[in-house]
Amino acid sequence: RRSGQYTMNHDHSKKTPDGASFDRSGSQDSLDELSMDDYWKELENIHETRGNNHEEQVALVVKEPDEGELEEEWLKEAGLSNLFGESSGDSLESMVFLSTLTRTQKAAVEKRVETVTQTMRKKNKQHQIPDVRDIFRIQNDSKGKVCDGSEPSTVRTSENKNETQDGTKGNAKQLLGTGEQNSPLEDMPFSDTDINLEIPFAEQAANLKDNSPGKMCKGGGGDTLLPNFRLPKDKTGTTKIGDLAPQDMKKVYSLALIELTALYDILGTEFKQQKAVKIKTKDSGLFGVPLPVLLEQDQKKVPGTKIPLIFQKLIAQIEEATLETEGLLRIPGVATRVKSLCQELEAKFYEGTFNWENVKQHDAASLLKLFIRELPQPLLTVEYLKAFQDVQNLPTKKQQLQALNLLVLLLPEANRDTLKVLLEFLQRVIDHRDKNKMTLKNVAMVMAPNLFTFHGFGSKTIEQSEFVMAAGTANVMRFMIQYQKLLWTIPKFIVNQVRKQNAESQKKEKKDKAMKKLLKKMAYDREKHEKQEKTLNDADVPQGVIRVQAPHLSKVSMAIQLTEELKAGDVVARFLSQKSGNVQTLKKEEVFLYEIGGNIGERCLDDDTYMKDLYQLNPNAEWVIKSKQS
Repeated sequence: RRSGQYTMNHDHSKKTPDGASFDRSGSQDSLDELSMDDYWKELENIHETRGNNHEEQVALVVKEPDEGELEEEWLKEAGLSNLFGESSGDSLESMVFLSTLTRTQKAAVEKRVETVTQTMRKKNKQHQIPDVRDIFRIQNDSKGKVCDGSEPSTVRTSENKNETQDGTKGNAKQLLGTGEQNSPLEDMPFSDTDINLEIPFAEQAANLKDNSPGKMCKGGGGDTLLPNFRLPKDKTGTTKIGDLAPQDMKKVYSLALIELTALYDILGTEFKQQKAVKIKTKDSGLFGVPLPVLLEQDQKKVPGTKIPLIFQKLIAQIEEATLETEGLLRIPGVATRVKSLCQELEAKFYEGTFNWENVKQHDAASLLKLFIRELPQPLLTVEYLKAFQDVQNLPTKKQQLQALNLLVLLLPEANRDTLKVLLEFLQRVIDHRDKNKMTLKNVAMVMAPNLFTFHGFGSKTIEQSEFVMAAGTANVMRFMIQYQKLLWTIPKFIVNQVRKQNAESQKKEKKDKAMKKLLKKMAYDREKHEKQEKTLNDADVPQGVIRVQAPHLSKVSMAIQLTEELKAGDVVARFLSQKSGNVQTLKKEEVFLYEIGGNIGERCLDDDTYMKDLYQLNPNAEWVIKSKQS
């Protein structure tokens, strides 16, 4: 097999045991042996393909971290490395960040800082290590109460039920940063199938743990149907991955990591990022090439491409025939022919001389799966592959979905974009299930071994745990396909935390500027100047009216009166209705209204965003209509 192929189970010669009597409730949907046939057959096909490839085998090694190393790495990933080590004195930026965290998020941070602190003391490192509880105490003293009071740092989820509800209520108010009245968690109008993106997931779990301990036990039983989860409409607009500017996405990454860790802490599940030892990989070609390297060479051919060209072409080749072919993805191509095609593609793909007419549909499907398996590091990344797999161990399906949502946010952009294209393609295959006989379950069974098997994790497994792992990863695969639109949504509570961080940073900047001004002129002169400036600004745009800019459209600027019902889509439509021969005609689906500045870097608005509600959330924003590319 090629450099970097991976498998999680070292011994696949064992098939599902005959008449196995073990309890399979751990796999959530208790999939029986018969329904697992597709999974085991796919594993056999993978081994046959590997057996025909006699290249040198290089397994990716996963490094066992030293004591405290995981926590130290976690703090770095969360952007909190200046809470320890040589730079621990310079934690002003971290103070702003920490002030926006929820109670459960702070507890997760404290837990890791304390571990690092103890490890450093053991190693006699001469660093000034602050007690993170002191940092939180300083914030509470200076700002009133940031979260639920000056309680010690441990999460107190079972001592006082009201404490969790009050804490959640308080946190939500702070995060929204508006005068809106927020109800306590139990009064929120959310049903069991509604995904609440306003209250942090860990806070929801803490509340559920306190009030309904019975619901926290593993459920699911024989229910093979996935719940019809949905997102209730958010008046300030749904934020999708790709809607925010890069500087805000960095904050989203840090917050998602902390929130996921806090959720796992509350649920008593271990969350550990894996770390791969660097290995030599190919620096050119198609198969077995790291995603970033592949995209770099593809962008020389097609500037701006975000998905590997070979990946796009293989999907297009499969769809070109018909998605109604029975057994599509399940029936493998001929192994020797797939190997030959693979070699030919390596030689001719970029030259444009490869003859795609010779590629049969099942061979193209096998090549697509081969591409995924041959990535030197898994598509779900070494760091988070085990976390994706462990999602199956969380108590409820809603919590599993919440964890997957956060994990998708943690993936590198190239991995996430490629995964999205794959999941969208798999859904299109499922849409033709009446003809191709590939249901959601069938597709998940076939694709799970290609995404989740990884050489280097775990030791030899007994048949029982191998079965549970197989059924579990197939279920995670089902979740990712079924709920992909939900998974690519950035939770509102995280966007609000980003807003709060930006607002806090701006406050500090304004204070610094004010101090400089104070040194230059008298205080009353400055106040007079600010009053005049405010009067001018108010005269420019009347209250309840926003000025929308559209530099690429015929009508460059327009004052728009805010009403209760005005949506972002209405604003765009109003601009597009202004006809002019001088400007290129743009279709409605090509341009979007953007919220820029104020407490957000930049955010692309969905058409159903209520403008008045968003204006109240970010009154200092500018409003610009443009295409996503510009």
